[in-house]
Amino acid sequence: MHFLFNDLELEAFEKYCKKYKIKNKSRFIRETVITEILGQFDRDYPSLFDNPETEHLH
Repeated sequence: MHFLFNDLELEAFEKYCKKYKIKNKSRFIRETVITEILGQFDRDYPSLFDNPETEHLH
């Protein structure tokens, strides 16, 4: 899989990697994307209390 950053995204990404001393950028991107995907799956998973009456409790 390939993707492209626009100029501003690339600049932000490079600054972030430099600031936080990220040497393996591919690994960082993979872990970040997978963390978001798994987190969304977890948020989407039905629970005992999934209903409109308890939505305000989340």
